[in-house]
Amino acid sequence: MITTHLFWTPFILTQQAAVTDPGNSHDAEIEQIFAAGGKLAAAIPAFHARLSQTDMARAIASAIASQGTLLAEAGTGTGKTFAYLVPALLWGGKVIISTGTKNLQDQLFLRDIPVVRKALNAPVSVALLKGRANYLCHFHLDRTQQNGRLTAREDVGYLREISRFMKTTSTGDKAELSKIPENALIWNLVTSTRDNCLGAECAHYQDCFVMKARKEAQQADIVVVNHHLFFADVALKDTGVAELLPSANTIIFDEAHQLPDTATLFFGETVSTSQVMELCRDVLAEGLTHARDGADWPQVVTTVEKAARDLRLAFPSEGMRLAIEQIAGSSAFFPALEHLKAMLQQMIDTLETQAERAETIELCRVRAIELLTQIAAWGAPVDQANTAGRPQKVLWVEAFSSSLQLHQTPLSIAPIFSKQREGAPRSWIFTSATLAVKKDFTHYSAQMGLTDEPSLSWPSPFDYPNQGLLYVPSELPAPNSPGYTDAVIDAALPVIEAAGGRAFLLCTTLRAVKRAAERLAEEIASRKLPWPLLVQGELGRTELLDRFRKAGNAVLIGSQSFWEGVDVRGDALSVVIIDKLPFAPPDDPVLAARIAEMEKRGLNGFMHHQLPEAIINLKQGAGRLIRDETDRGVLMICDPRLISKPYGKRIWQSLPPFTRTRELNTVIGFLQSNPQAETQAEIKNNLVTD
Repeated sequence: MITTHLFWTPFILTQQAAVTDPGNSHDAEIEQIFAAGGKLAAAIPAFHARLSQTDMARAIASAIASQGTLLAEAGTGTGKTFAYLVPALLWGGKVIISTGTKNLQDQLFLRDIPVVRKALNAPVSVALLKGRANYLCHFHLDRTQQNGRLTAREDVGYLREISRFMKTTSTGDKAELSKIPENALIWNLVTSTRDNCLGAECAHYQDCFVMKARKEAQQADIVVVNHHLFFADVALKDTGVAELLPSANTIIFDEAHQLPDTATLFFGETVSTSQVMELCRDVLAEGLTHARDGADWPQVVTTVEKAARDLRLAFPSEGMRLAIEQIAGSSAFFPALEHLKAMLQQMIDTLETQAERAETIELCRVRAIELLTQIAAWGAPVDQANTAGRPQKVLWVEAFSSSLQLHQTPLSIAPIFSKQREGAPRSWIFTSATLAVKKDFTHYSAQMGLTDEPSLSWPSPFDYPNQGLLYVPSELPAPNSPGYTDAVIDAALPVIEAAGGRAFLLCTTLRAVKRAAERLAEEIASRKLPWPLLVQGELGRTELLDRFRKAGNAVLIGSQSFWEGVDVRGDALSVVIIDKLPFAPPDDPVLAARIAEMEKRGLNGFMHHQLPEAIINLKQGAGRLIRDETDRGVLMICDPRLISKPYGKRIWQSLPPFTRTRELNTVIGFLQSNPQAETQAEIKNNLVTD
């Protein structure tokens, strides 16, 4: 955690004056800062003046000055980060910047903000705030060291590393301990959750890294969070952001296209059998430690664990997603749910008799009551008389390999988010490379409850017609055909060969990732091709990307997590292949409910919801290809619906204006040509025209 305090009082006064004066104009200063000979150019060797970046900064400065809202779509290469950081640091007052991922959060805090702050000589303090699961917990580390209940063999070595790290770290942020994988199971044993945190009762409260991070965020001018943290706080009041919001003058959401999904997740409620199993683990540990003679603790938890497993086994396979109305009355699910509630109540009764013997046993009792309340609320009948004004919710179940989740998801987050924006006037900035469909923000605005708010779009500075080629191969089968993924690989192989590897294959499902990996591995082996094959799931995303960049001729196969937030510049990536248009799965219970609700209002669910969603997702995937002024490559979209369906034109017109072709020879010629010699005239005979 880093905070810096310089010239605190006079600078804050200047900021507040700027924020509260709607007539204040910063156009001239913005112009000077972003000019070719301006402050950014003087401090950053690689900086290039871009008109779209300057215009975007002006618009954001204006929104900040008027305490207004702005939806700002900026094409790849615009430099949107600097475009919002400059006005935020100079005139934003107390600013909360929320990013799409923890990686982007770290990038902003460690690289981008320090660079801009130094260039502007801006005396602002900055803090980084993450969710509590990112910080080591003194209490849980001590308990894990004492009871030795580790979950994997490698955890012994990991625990030693964490113990050493705890003695030297000033932040407790697990991101600083790169030796241990982010998904290692040991982290669950040495960090806290909202449920098992002792709060002010903890003996380590004064040294708590979570509390320290929140205190520093309170004092800082700029606080960097991520969307999950922001909305978890709004929903749970557990992350420290709620304490920041009342004093914030400016809220900036970067990668704002992710907000509808993130907000839906956190404005809903989810309870899972894995939470029940975690509770059982802690009840057993605390019971044996503090009240061994008070109950048969192994028996107490075994009955609850069995009931949780039986509930999961009510569904035959993982990956099932069913609305409550789709679960048959004869299913074992409802009796198993009632049995789990009964067993949880028995556990609560036992904990009640022993709670006075230790604070940690009392905490387990409170957690058990909360879990039982959530589970009971999920299946409870709705009182129609008391639902006026409340958001409608979809009740559904999702089965995983070893757990079951019970979800209550709001049908729309618009009214909930609109309510969150009420209160003290402040500016709200929503920015991303993908918010609109052909510069139309209607879909996004409706999702977020931002109707009638100003929206602006700036094009990318890249020369897409000359830097990129959009290729839709001919004669591919329908995407629902049994052998579709094999047909995609057959069509993609000559393109990958022409590029010498250097390709992303982005799939819409994990099943397609698996099949594509099998086929490509066979082809690479049988043809003795020199391409390293990297597949999602075999390594962490960061490690896969590092290997891809270093190899220079690799082929990477991934699903949704590689469609966005991935930046590979230069020759290592020359082809992005997308297997299908990214329509949401038709069995999604929430999607089905939303479409049904739209159609009640006379709207077309496909045209007004599914299609705009798919276009925004596709724009993200397409955005992986050209990341720099010198990049050059082919975007290959294999889905024949892009050409055959009436809505196809709307889709490709929303993509960057690549030169378009359906001819493989044109693609091979483009990939093998001299970039300086290639001209539009040389390939114009094979173009797909409007």
